[in-house]
Amino acid sequence: MIHYLRLGIVPFYLALCLLLGGASAAGYWANMALQLLALPIIVWAAAAARPSQALSAPVRQLIALMLLMLLLIGLQLVPLPPSIWTALPGRQPVVDGFRLLGEPLPWLPLSLDPYWTISSALWLLPAIAVVLGIVRLGTFRPSWLAWTLTTVAIASVAVGALQIAGGPESPWYFYEITNYGTTTGLFANANHLATLMVATIPFLAALYLAATAKGRSVQKSSGLFVVLAGALAVILVGILIGTSLAAIGLSVPVLAASLLMILGRRRKLPKWTGALVALLMLGSVATVFSAPFANNLTTQGEKSKEDSRYNSFTKSLAATADFMPVGSGIGTFQQVYRMREDPNTVDRFYMNHVHGDYIELALETGVPGLLVLFLFLLWWARRCVLVWRAEEPDYFARAATIASAAILAHSLVDYPLRTAAISAVFAMCCGLMAAPRAQTRPSERSATKSARHLSAD
Repeated sequence: MIHYLRLGIVPFYLALCLLLGGASAAGYWANMALQLLALPIIVWAAAAARPSQALSAPVRQLIALMLLMLLLIGLQLVPLPPSIWTALPGRQPVVDGFRLLGEPLPWLPLSLDPYWTISSALWLLPAIAVVLGIVRLGTFRPSWLAWTLTTVAIASVAVGALQIAGGPESPWYFYEITNYGTTTGLFANANHLATLMVATIPFLAALYLAATAKGRSVQKSSGLFVVLAGALAVILVGILIGTSLAAIGLSVPVLAASLLMILGRRRKLPKWTGALVALLMLGSVATVFSAPFANNLTTQGEKSKEDSRYNSFTKSLAATADFMPVGSGIGTFQQVYRMREDPNTVDRFYMNHVHGDYIELALETGVPGLLVLFLFLLWWARRCVLVWRAEEPDYFARAATIASAAILAHSLVDYPLRTAAISAVFAMCCGLMAAPRAQTRPSERSATKSARHLSAD
C-alpha cells in the first residue's frame, strides 16, 4: 500500500497543478498553494540518499540546467554599486528619476524590480518539484501521469462546453481575468487549454502501446483502444471548437508523430520520418498564420490594434534591444512594456506577457538567458534523437518528446509555460525524456532472464 502511495505522489501533484494552476495573471492563492506543496517534494529530493553517481548523465545535465537557471535569477538580485548599474543599458530612466527627486543613487540589483523577480522565481517551484520527483525520487508511474493528463483534458473539454452553453456570463468560468465567450476549461486562457489538449494526444498513443507491450489479451486491448479513441475524439473536438489557431496547426504534426509512434512498434521507421514531421509542423503553423485566417500577428487589419501580437512583438523586440546584453530582470515585462505604450491608446486592458515566451525571455534575461535556453535546447534535441533511436523503446518518453515539441512551438506565439499547469506538463516531459524506461513483453523479459551465453576459449 505504501509503495502505491509513493508512486502516486507525482501524478497527484501533477493533477493539482492542472486543476489549480491554469492562470498566470490570476489564481494567486491557488498558485501559492502549489508552490508551498512543491517545497517538501524539492526538499525530499535534495535530501534523498541516492548518490549523484547513480544518476544517469542526462539526469545530471537536466539538474545542472535547472541550477544554472536559478543561478541566473540569483545574480539578477545581487545589489550593485551606482557606478556599475548606471552603466547598464536601459537604466537611464531610473537615474533620471532619482535625480528629479534629489535623492542619491543607491545600490540596486540588475533587475529593475527585484520583488517581481522573486515572485517569478517562485512560480518555477511546481515545475522543479515535478522534475525532481521523477528523476530523483521516482515517485511516479508513467501510465498514471498519462491518465492524469487525459482525465483533466477531457474534463476541461466538458467544462468548456458548459462555458459555451452558458455564454459570457456562464458561472463555469473560474477566473475573473479570462477569455469570456470561449472554451477555457480549467484555464484562464483558451490558448493554454488548447496546449494541454495537443500535448495529451501522444500520451494516448503511449498508453495503448504500453498496454499491448505488456501482452494484454486481444479483448482487453480492443477495449482500451475504444476508450482511448473516444478520448482522442473528445480532445480533437475541443481543439476545433477552441480559438487557438496555433493549436489547430500543431495538432496535425502531433497526430502524425503519434501515428508514427504506433507504426514504429513493429518495424524500424526511416530516418527521414522525423524531418517529415518537422516539415509538417512548420507547414501547418505557417498555414494557420497565413492571410485567410484572422490571426493578430500577420493579418494587416490587426496591426493597428494596441493589443495585437504584432504590436506586442514589435514593441517588445525594440525594448529587448534597449536592454541588451543583460536584460531588464525576470518578471519586469509589464513595467518595461508600459514605457513603450502610447498613452492615447491605453485602456483598461493591459499586456501581461509578450505572447511569445522567447521574446520575453530575451527582454528579461538578455544574452545569459538566451545562452541557458540554447543549452537546454541542445539537451532536449539530443534526448529526442536518443529516445527515438533506442532499441527498447519507452513509449511515454517518445510521447514526451512530441508533447514538449508542441509546447516549445506554441511558446513562439504564446506564453503557456507561464502557467503552473503547462510548466508542470513540460517538466514531466523533460523528466520522462531524461530517465526513459523500456517496455517489453513479458515473454521477452523472461527470455532475456533465462538466456545462457556460452563462450569457448
